[in-house]
Amino acid sequence: MEYHPLFSSPDGDIVLVSTDRTLFRIHSYTLKTTSGFFRTMFSLPSPRPPIADNLYLSEPTDVLASLLTLISGLQIPIHALSSFDTLEPLLDAAEKYDMPGPVSVARALATTPTLLASPLRLYALCARHGWAAEARIAARETLTLDLHAPEHRTELMKLGTPALLSLFALHRARREALRRRLNDAPFVSDGTDATCSHCGRQVDYHTWRELKYVIVLEMDVRPLGDTICPRGLMEWPAARACWDARCANCDHVLYDKKETLRVIQECIDQLPTAVDDGVGGGSPSSDDLSLPIEAD
Repeated sequence: MEYHPLFSSPDGDIVLVSTDRTLFRIHSYTLKTTSGFFRTMFSLPSPRPPIADNLYLSEPTDVLASLLTLISGLQIPIHALSSFDTLEPLLDAAEKYDMPGPVSVARALATTPTLLASPLRLYALCARHGWAAEARIAARETLTLDLHAPEHRTELMKLGTPALLSLFALHRARREALRRRLNDAPFVSDGTDATCSHCGRQVDYHTWRELKYVIVLEMDVRPLGDTICPRGLMEWPAARACWDARCANCDHVLYDKKETLRVIQECIDQLPTAVDDGVGGGSPSSDDLSLPIEAD
């Protein structure tokens, strides 16, 4: 067995041993002041272990090295805090040994771009450790994902029931809030008889009904809604059919395309984004928007 180069000073009075037989010589004072586990251990009525005695731990060298580096005031091992494969076992060890210092550092770095690139895994990590603020940020980033896609099943299975239900509730709340909003004023009603605003003859708003269906389906796939406005509403066949729709009697355009896109974007901007507040609603009041979808 060999000593780790950062923890080989003869001044240390405790030797820790990793599962792969690396030795870490460290001061017991450091362990007692940074770890509730070791503080309790060293306070038990038994002789202090002599320097020749080793304490065998259940962590491998890389995890133990990162943990001891953090509690010893040495340079922070950023590599260990920027990858889930290294961060998760480090946090497990920190909580096992009741070391709040490493946990607080990991939490402070949890929402860095590298970890946010995998929002579902980050959400699971934050939920597991009770980091509410960070979990909300991660949940908001998951709005670009289709939770029903097979590739996300493994990460979703890591979530506890409350966290899983909250995440699905957020995604569904956004879809349902927008669906309801598109049926309210100032949008035209496609479920009742309607007349052309120009000539007064009866018209059928079936193109708007079909476009709403496409919008709701898109919210299922990408609840963030950023693919709806303006790209989807400019390119989708259902959108083009809607903007081209005219009154059969006077040939007047039925819908105001520019204002409709603006109002729909306002609706999307006001949808709920948090897993723990606004999940049950968040749709804007009809009084907030005054521009009609009908063309004048």
